[in-house]
Amino acid sequence: MSDYQHVLLAVDYSEQGVYVAEKARSLANLYQAKLSIIHVLDNIPMPDTNYGTVIPLNQDSSDELLEAEKSRLMQLGDQLAVDLDNRWLLWGVPKQEIIHVAEQQQVDLIVVGSHGRHGLALLLGSTANSVLHYAKCDVMAVRLQD
Repeated sequence: MSDYQHVLLAVDYSEQGVYVAEKARSLANLYQAKLSIIHVLDNIPMPDTNYGTVIPLNQDSSDELLEAEKSRLMQLGDQLAVDLDNRWLLWGVPKQEIIHVAEQQQVDLIVVGSHGRHGLALLLGSTANSVLHYAKCDVMAVRLQD
C-alpha cells in the first residue's frame, strides 16, 4: 500500500461527525498528507401545503442558510488545521460533488461516515455507498452507530 498524499473528509455535520473528522485527521497525520474538507448542501427546505409543495423564494433564508453552513465549515476547518484553499462548500448532489472535487484535486483517499443501512435504505443507497462505488481513489467508510 502506498502512502496517501491527499485526504478528503466529506462532512455532513451529523452527531457523530466529529468521530469521522478525527479519523480523517489521524490518517492525514499518519501519512503526513494534506487534509481537505467538503460539505455539500443537497436540499432546500420546502413545506408541503394542501395545494402542493411550496418552494420558498425568500433570498434572505437562502443567504442565512449558506452563511450558517459556511461558518460551520470554517470552524471545523480551523479545528482540523485545514488550509483555507482546501475547504469546499458546494450546492449539488453530494456523491457527485465529492467525487468531482476528489478527481479535480487529485485526492487519493476520501473519508466518509456510513451507517451501514439494510433493507430499503440499502436499496435506495447512500452518499457513502455511492462514493465507495464510483470514486477513482480509495474510500474509507467510518462505521457510525445507528
